[in-house]
Amino acid sequence: MAVRITDECISCDACLSECPVEAIVDNDTNPTEEDFYYVKPESCVECVGHADVPRCAEACPTEGAIVWDMPYTVEFNSYYLDGHESNKYKIRINKKKDVLMTPDQKEMPFKEDISMDLRKSGANVAV
Repeated sequence: MAVRITDECISCDACLSECPVEAIVDNDTNPTEEDFYYVKPESCVECVGHADVPRCAEACPTEGAIVWDMPYTVEFNSYYLDGHESNKYKIRINKKKDVLMTPDQKEMPFKEDISMDLRKSGANVAV
């Protein structure tokens, strides 16, 4: 995953239909049980191969609702595991393999031109 939806989200549905890989779920089905939309980190491709910038951020009317997160790569496997354990993320289980779909199971593409400093700080996805 490379983007995350924050509690600034107003649940307006603008981003939901924009995701080309259906990685966004609404607040009613947010697996962390927070009252805002959620990006499934194991599914988000940051619109690599689909658009120049994440479509969810283009559609979102709320500043600060969609921010950069760390790439979903093996290098950040422990970051996502820790986030899963703390309920920041709810990574799905691969039912066939009975394992969490962590980055060491399947890495996701990410925009390499976004600095790690922006990602670490949770900077707003500018469009």
